Amino acid sequence: MSGRIKLLCWEIGCMVWIAMAGSLLHFAFELSEYWRPMAVMAAVNESAWEHTKMYFWPGLFYALVQYTYTRKLANNYWLGKVVALALTPLTILVVYFSYLAYVDAAGAKPSLAAMLTIMIAGISAGQFASWRILCAPPIQGITKVQVASAYAVLLLAFSSLTYFPPRVFVFENFYCYQYTGEYGILDNYEPYRVFYEGERPGAGVNYCATLAQQATSTTNRP
Repeated sequence: MSGRIKLLCWEIGCMVWIAMAGSLLHFAFELSEYWRPMAVMAAVNESAWEHTKMYFWPGLFYALVQYTYTRKLANNYWLGKVVALALTPLTILVVYFSYLAYVDAAGAKPSLAAMLTIMIAGISAGQFASWRILCAPPIQGITKVQVASAYAVLLLAFSSLTYFPPRVFVFENFYCYQYTGEYGILDNYEPYRVFYEGERPGAGVNYCATLAQQATSTTNRP
């Protein structure tokens, strides 16, 4: 098996890993009973930012593991991986908000299938870019300091902005496709619990819509 094919297999494996681990991180904060240190990696609300964060940390972990096995096959290893780590959330955000704008203009409703497709598209874009860079000849003009700085910026952003979120829509809780005016770690998670003991209003297929209608601070935005 050629080096290019081996690297491609690793990148495909990374796509599967990120999708699975990221999905688990969607619920990890609640399952930890809202343990604040868990908020570094796990989603703490339904904002766009929190969803991109779920795919950054699994991607970084995979990159560290993959280095042990493919460092002799790949060129530009750390550059390729940092491009993937940055491109995945960027792609997800651009496609996600473009989709929401289309849905709003068409008077339609967002669908779970579309959201999952956007997730896969973002992960795929990042790993494809990584594969192309790993297989390319050594790239000149980009220094180790620049690559290290890119990692530092990403690490700082993804480890701190949950605790200190900017008051902009990317970081605002978007529960049931409606903005709630909440950012970062919330004061009250009871209305948003996924795993709930006993009965609750809106349980079943109407769960999300019912709770959204009950929210008193909801603000719709395009």
